[in-house]
Formats: sequence, C-alpha cells, structure tokens
Amino acid sequence: MVPLALGLAIALEVTLKEFPPRVHPVVHFGSLVERVDCEWQRPRLVGTSVAISFPLAVAILAWGVTAGATTVSPFLGAAVGGLLLFATMSLRMLLDVGREVIAGTDATPERAREEVSALVGRDSSTLSPAELRSAAVESLAENLADGLVAPLVAFALGAQLSLAIGVAAAVWVKAVNTLDSMLGYRTKPHGAASAQLDDAVMWVPARVSALLLALAARQPTALLRAREWARVPDSPNSGWPMATLAVALNVKLQKADAYTLNPDRPLPTVADGERAVRVVAVAGVLALGGAVGAVTVPDLIPEVAGWF
Repeated sequence: MVPLALGLAIALEVTLKEFPPRVHPVVHFGSLVERVDCEWQRPRLVGTSVAISFPLAVAILAWGVTAGATTVSPFLGAAVGGLLLFATMSLRMLLDVGREVIAGTDATPERAREEVSALVGRDSSTLSPAELRSAAVESLAENLADGLVAPLVAFALGAQLSLAIGVAAAVWVKAVNTLDSMLGYRTKPHGAASAQLDDAVMWVPARVSALLLALAARQPTALLRAREWARVPDSPNSGWPMATLAVALNVKLQKADAYTLNPDRPLPTVADGERAVRVVAVAGVLALGGAVGAVTVPDLIPEVAGWF
C-alpha cells in the first residue's frame, strides 16, 4: 500500500497542485502557530516547548489517522496516507509561482514584486527586475529542499517500517519547516529552537537537493564547484542548493546585505530564470522517482530472489 499512497500523492501534486486554503492542513497548522507568535516572558522555554510539541502532535495525529484507516481497509489507508503526504509536498505551486514571477520581471515588474512575496520574505519593493529574478531562482532552489525533498526523504525512510510511520515522518518534517518559516528569525527569540531543529532536519535534504539540481542541469561537477559559496549564507543548509543552481546556470544570486553566490557572474536574465524553472522541475521529477524506487525496491527484492 505504500507505493499506492505515494502514487496518489504524486497524481494529486500533478493535477490538483494544492489543497484549497480553507481545507489545507498546513494552513490550519500555520494558524495555530500564529497564536504563539507573540512576546513571552520566557521566550526560549516557550519556543523550545513549541518546537518539540507542535510537530510531534501533528505527526502522532497523522500516524493515528493513517493507521486507523488502514485497519478498516488497506486501500482506505493508502488513500488517507496519500492525501496527507500530498499536503506536505509543494512542487507544482513552487514552479508555477516562480515561472510567473520570472516572466513578469520585465513586462510587469510591479506585479512581479507582489508575486515574489509568495516565495521570499524579503522586502521586494525596491528590487530591480534582475534582483527579482535572483530572488525567484534562490527560492526555487531552497524550496525544492523544503517543499519536496525533505518530506519525501522522511516518508521513504519511515515507510520502511509502515505506511503510517512514513506519513507521520513526512508530516513531522513539514511541521518543523513551517515552524521555522514562521518563527525562525533572529528578531523572534521564541523561534530559536524551531530554527535550530530545522537546521538539523534539513542537513541531508538540502545536500540531496543540491545533488539533484546538479544532475538535472547535466552538470554533476556543479555540486563540487558550489562548495566555495555554499557556506556563505547564514543557514548551514540553504546555501547548498542555491549555490549549486547558481553555478549550474552560470549566474550570480544575491540578497542585499546577506550573501552573494557566484559573484563574478551577472544576475539572472529572463532566459536564465526560465532555465532555472526547468532544472528545478527535472530535479523534482528525479526526487519523486527516487522516492518511488525507495519504497518499491525493498518489496521487490524478496520476490525477485524467489525466481532463482
């Protein structure tokens, strides 16, 4: 049933793109996080409690719902598991928004400045068209790791034990990412624990994403060449996919007063941005294919061995 659940999640990702906001589990989780995003007398204690309890609670809930559905019917369990896994994935939405921002940077820059806010948290009001494209390309690379590779890696590992555990692992990772995206800023002391936990969780997915981007761009050495700038951003992880994509595209990616990756090259053109969308799309397909292989091959090995 694990491959069936993953297949359903992939089919929904391709056709539906996202749950409607009013029923999207991540949106409702974000609403819950907003309630604790305020000043506290003991912010670090509260932040640590939130970082531990919130992801664990939703993971246990996902495990219970999936396991309960599976006891009723394996096919119902696969359907429920597929729906929950789909809620943790966000590839097509990322590609669509990135494509729209890049296409509009020259023709309708004001609209592009509004749309890029769906991808990045920086102030976009003064960004030039080239800087808008840089922001979009950076986000495409970073969110490939956050929005697809991380939950897929967690699911593939957990699914070796059971479908319910795989779904719970993916939901836990998504919750950790969401907490970091909402609370993990230096201006929010109650978000320090969420940021640190996300750094630990994303260590492997960020580097896997960088490898997938290098392969998707047909430049396997890009990952090695990116090492010079991968540690420039404050994050120990996001620099890897961003620097790899910058090197693969032969462009500079820059966030003012924060970092510059591949600095000797020009900022992305529209053509570079369009290529970035294609490379990230191929990397996403590779990630999905790898996940399918990870959950099907272990089941096939005993069957194949029985043929001999």
